[in-house]
Amino acid sequence: MKITASDIKELNLLKYYRLIRKWACKTYSLSDSDLELLIYLDCKNRFTRNEFIEGVYTYSWDKSRWERLRRQGWIEVWRHRNRTTIKYSIYKTSFKCSQLISRIYRIMLAEEDLPTSERSIFYNNKSYTDKVYNKAIDDMIKDKHR
Repeated sequence: MKITASDIKELNLLKYYRLIRKWACKTYSLSDSDLELLIYLDCKNRFTRNEFIEGVYTYSWDKSRWERLRRQGWIEVWRHRNRTTIKYSIYKTSFKCSQLISRIYRIMLAEEDLPTSERSIFYNNKSYTDKVYNKAIDDMIKDKHR
């Protein structure tokens, strides 16, 4: 079965993408470009450092992105190089990253709602922008056609 553009439109898949992306970035201390890059890499399944560099071409330059994502546990080594038969290491997104991306998909498909508890970093009312996002979250949860 081939999915068409009208199928995606009927699902309203991208209707709340911006709000969901902002929630994920603030909750997990990621930038928008880091999150989108992790989604790209998760789709590739396994990748090399050069494929990471190719994926970064469309984002703003950030020299420390690779090390930061590895240090924070978003990217992990799948297979180490051994200098004789394996010339380069192969990486994959971590379990933590895969779980975040799966959760984003579930929220986009309305299988799960964004958290609205007091413990939620994103739902705390500190600034005007936070209050606007809280109202948008409430509207998203109430939307029957999402």
